Amino acid sequence: MIDQRRHQRIRFSMPPVVTIGYGGVVGSGEIENLSLSGLMMRTDLPLVVGRTAGCEFSVFGSPVIDVPAVVVSRVGNLYGARFQTGPINQILIEDAIGSALTSGKASILSVHELGGKKVMRIVGGLVGALRNDFMHSLTRVGVDEIDLSGVTAVEQAGLALCLAAVNRHGVAIGAQSDVFGGAWALAQAMPGGNSPESASVS
Repeated sequence: MIDQRRHQRIRFSMPPVVTIGYGGVVGSGEIENLSLSGLMMRTDLPLVVGRTAGCEFSVFGSPVIDVPAVVVSRVGNLYGARFQTGPINQILIEDAIGSALTSGKASILSVHELGGKKVMRIVGGLVGALRNDFMHSLTRVGVDEIDLSGVTAVEQAGLALCLAAVNRHGVAIGAQSDVFGGAWALAQAMPGGNSPESASVS
């Protein structure tokens, strides 16, 4: 499951709210993840695959983005939708994603083959919200090294994931941003910082 998506999905530590207009009804939901081409959202509105809904949202203070989107998938109350957007909205979405990553309020986790090694790369926040993707990559895909050069904010839960990767799975910590490097040095210096017990991610 090496990530080859054209548009990478970003996840949020706190899901932004989305207002949804559908079939003459206005409802709301939460954005699970976002890319330049679409989003995944949770809502109680009964959306139908193949139909179009209006989506209006702001990402942590970004200008309001108002874009129609075609519903392409559904699992329970989780819907995938593909944007039908023009160049202006595309720029707004790109800027909103960039600002959220820079502030550490959003994250991208991807796995790449580099020089015969599988490298997990995290950009933006190293946060607990990455846990499912992180553990899936670690246990199902296999990871040799973690590239943290793009990390802009660190949560304790994110450090615990990295400790688990190093102590339980023998993964190497590769390139580091200054933000991650400082937090990692503190985590390593704490009593038991290198022990498997300190790497609990449950």
